[in-house]
Amino acid sequence: MSARSVLDGDRQRRDGEALLTMGDFPLTGGCNCGAVRFEVTEPLVIASYCHCKRCQRRSGTAASANAHPAPGAFRIVAGEDRLRVWKPDDGGEKWFCGDCGSSLFGRNPSHADPIAIRMGAFDDDPGVRPSVRQFVAYAAPWEPIPDDGLPCHPESRHARP
Repeated sequence: MSARSVLDGDRQRRDGEALLTMGDFPLTGGCNCGAVRFEVTEPLVIASYCHCKRCQRRSGTAASANAHPAPGAFRIVAGEDRLRVWKPDDGGEKWFCGDCGSSLFGRNPSHADPIAIRMGAFDDDPGVRPSVRQFVAYAAPWEPIPDDGLPCHPESRHARP
């Protein structure tokens, strides 16, 4: 990629990953009904797939794709009063729109990257691709984990070996 393309703000792709410039920020997103809106003001740090049973039930899919922002880079810009949360006793908070039910993000203060934004909630390409899979010990039997070369963790990727 040339310096000129970065200065011009052109989106370039390398190995299938979108490269964003600071002119692409903030990233925006929200729920289906539009009541809740959020923004991310810096590049996302990492993205991951979660195969846990809670994510399967929450999303209705075999795995949930989540993007993790830098500390302080994520904020709700509209509809904070419409947000609802489920706080399971033994896991992170699950935040969703109380009007339409859209799952928007999770929060687990015990993790180094405590916010997990549901990648489907972004308005456009968030510029990051999942690079790790976690809770694969609970993967849905009806959809095999692809042989995509991503590191796979039987439990949380935050668990110490």
